[in-house]
Amino acid sequence: MNRRRALQLLAALGTTGLAAGCGSDTEGTSTPGSPIKIGLIVPGSGPNKAIGDEIVNGFQLFLSLNDQELGGHPVTVVQAEEGENAKSGQAAVDRLLKEGVIALTGVASSAVMSGIRDAVEQARVPLVGSNASPASLQSVVYVWRTSYVLDEPGEALGRHLRESLDKSSRIAVFAPSNSSSKDVIDGFRRGYYEVGRRPIDGEILTPDKAELGKTVFSGAIHKALKNNKWPDAILCHYAGTQAVQFIKQLYAEGYRGPIYAPGFLTEGAVLSQLDDGERGEQRALIVKHGIETVLNYSADLNNTANRVFASAYRKAHNTSPTTYAMASYDAAQVLDKAIRLAGRDLTPQQVNLALGKIGQIDSPRGPWQFNQPRTPQQKWYLRKVQLDGRMLSNVVITELATLG
Repeated sequence: MNRRRALQLLAALGTTGLAAGCGSDTEGTSTPGSPIKIGLIVPGSGPNKAIGDEIVNGFQLFLSLNDQELGGHPVTVVQAEEGENAKSGQAAVDRLLKEGVIALTGVASSAVMSGIRDAVEQARVPLVGSNASPASLQSVVYVWRTSYVLDEPGEALGRHLRESLDKSSRIAVFAPSNSSSKDVIDGFRRGYYEVGRRPIDGEILTPDKAELGKTVFSGAIHKALKNNKWPDAILCHYAGTQAVQFIKQLYAEGYRGPIYAPGFLTEGAVLSQLDDGERGEQRALIVKHGIETVLNYSADLNNTANRVFASAYRKAHNTSPTTYAMASYDAAQVLDKAIRLAGRDLTPQQVNLALGKIGQIDSPRGPWQFNQPRTPQQKWYLRKVQLDGRMLSNVVITELATLG
């Protein structure tokens, strides 16, 4: 057992008996490399702040388990405000490049990711993005992602429903009016359609940044009724506060069928905000009628890497990790491997070349590796909201597909 694995297990499991074996490891006595800077682009405010916090937490957790080093080099993380558009993202990139960072990471918004693509490519500094990646982001050299492409959760969900729903089933689709929703819905159509199957009714689009309230989704929900009859199933693409409001209003309007979605619908604090207690009507509806989601990660996955990661994350933050934290943890792991491969005299270009050579990642989501478009080839899991003790929780039901 090397020093790094021992430290991870110590942090995650509270074990002391392993410490004696750490001091003789050659890695622990090697001379550290020169200090380096990593630029972390995240939103510190606005609708994506919760995702930004998870991205920061995941990256910092990897560093805390690895002596605040990447690839044997002491690391300073320089954080920059992402904002909500290409202009604010560009300002973050410009600031971090002036700081002399060896690589960039983070980025919560797919709009920001698309907007800074050209600046990153021209600067020839690798960006290891750790959240949404639009399907239109192709033919890049310096942009890598440890998360997913936005059409993939839709495709995995479409394949699942093609096998589990009758061909005559009527599905209503709800989503915000933005490019991310387009990617998700396009992926769903690709995975779901087959000859003889009833097509989905079409998208019922809602404002991207709606002023949330008790009835903001009511008009859209009424559009799903045909001859005063509810659809057989609802597919939706929401996250955070919008997810909470949509589910609450859907039940309030009288829907009593299954809800399907990419896993962002129930990530983070959403389930705790939906949980109205053991005798609550909303909680009972969720358990009875079902919310199933598809995602590349769940905190209950049973593998060694996830036991280390999830346990350490809960110890540090008193809550379970999300896919956003996991992908950022993996971004740090990817950079650690690439920087070590690049050698002592580092340049951003050497790190970028090394990123293509790191091979398989032992991730909390399960093993994965980069494909040619520089995104993960990875497993997707079906999760169902169930009671875990007295709390609503995302529970993995089965593995659905490997995409990427």
